[in-house]
Amino acid sequence: MKSSLQIYNSILRKKQAFSPLDPQNVRMYVCGMTVYDFCHLGHARVMVVFDLLKRWLRASGYPVTYVRNITDIDDKIIRRAVENGESIRSLTDRFIAAMHEDADALGIERPDHEPRATEYVAEMQDMIHTLMNKRLAYRDDSGDVNFSVRAFPEYGRLSGKSLDELRAGERVGVSGSKNDPLDFVLWKSAKADEPADAKWDSDFGVGRPGWHIECSAMSCKLLGNTFDVHGGGADLQFPHHENEIAQSVGATGEGFAQYWMHNGFVRVETNGQSEKMSKSLNNFFTIRDILKVYDAEVVRFFILRAQYRSQLTYSEGHVQDAKAALGRLYTAVGDVQVADSIDWTLEFEARFAEAMNDDMNTPIAVSVLFEMANEVNRTADLALAARLKALAQVLGLLGRTAEAFQKAEVGDQAGALDEAEIQALIDARTQAKADRDFSKADAIRQQLLDMGVVLEDKRGGATEWRRA
Repeated sequence: MKSSLQIYNSILRKKQAFSPLDPQNVRMYVCGMTVYDFCHLGHARVMVVFDLLKRWLRASGYPVTYVRNITDIDDKIIRRAVENGESIRSLTDRFIAAMHEDADALGIERPDHEPRATEYVAEMQDMIHTLMNKRLAYRDDSGDVNFSVRAFPEYGRLSGKSLDELRAGERVGVSGSKNDPLDFVLWKSAKADEPADAKWDSDFGVGRPGWHIECSAMSCKLLGNTFDVHGGGADLQFPHHENEIAQSVGATGEGFAQYWMHNGFVRVETNGQSEKMSKSLNNFFTIRDILKVYDAEVVRFFILRAQYRSQLTYSEGHVQDAKAALGRLYTAVGDVQVADSIDWTLEFEARFAEAMNDDMNTPIAVSVLFEMANEVNRTADLALAARLKALAQVLGLLGRTAEAFQKAEVGDQAGALDEAEIQALIDARTQAKADRDFSKADAIRQQLLDMGVVLEDKRGGATEWRRA
């Protein structure tokens, strides 16, 4: 099924029919994580959104080459490694492993390529040479090499602002030696106090690449100078993606990405007020913080219930509602085997595809799943349940049995328990009863109940547990 997918193209500010350069190889690049700390909920949304796009393209009959990079050298990484007294490689390896753990838990399939920036420094240097030869870049008095923004007339097309409207903001470093405050760094001259593993030799001096040139070099190397989709969070639209376009088009003279896709921001609801998620507001959540409280599939479902371009507001109530809703879908499908294939001509399947082809309108697609679930509950139609499960798995959902889902839920309170911890508490309660310490036994029962675990004492002394 080759789809009639419509994608909101950020650079055109409208939906556009998706027409890949090569229908036999859709090429897609997404800006990945800077690995100096654990991934947060905003990272989770990026990973889930573009995992979904890749899944939908493949379900629609398109082969896909998906690249999501890793930034493993930048100021924050260097600073954290120095603070910890460890090598940059040791730090980044650790947080890459943690990122993979979080992504795997959320059902995010690994990209086809996951390049590390430090492995492509030679390609970055080649691109910088090209830009300097074209007089689009220059070396300033500090030794940095900068891109000359005013030498690239198309600059500002993605952000929709003219050069005169654009101002050097918080994320655009202003150096007195730059020709223009909007000029951005391609190569940073090494500082004496920086560790040796943060420095590379080059024809323009010892240093390291700037952030923006990393993605240009990696995407062009792995996908070609022009490819289909470039994605990332809305916060990257300016200046990062704007700068990528300038560098890449400036260096190659070709068109770079055909479609630009940006997912919306994540906010946090606190005391009835929606706020931007930030450490300074003490409302910052890492993925693993959240997975201590909620089942990972519930978190994935919570993210998918919002259309990817919309704002996503995190709150306990919203995730609890997602958990209950996902539970209803699991109740409908039970232990049925997933359908072998999807017939997109059938009514429910066709409506699901129509929603997904409308710029991945997951709220409508999910509503189709609930219509199917209601029909299954009314008719006990196992074939329909199998079809429901197949559609849900396109979204990366309903991959378990209903029983497995219920047992995997980890409760609603911070510090929720896994099965081993639950069993350890049950054993401690059994021992307390044997010691006739009934107040302790009752306290353990209440602790488990607070975590959403109900105990049932059976004849013969055995204790079974279930989710509340």
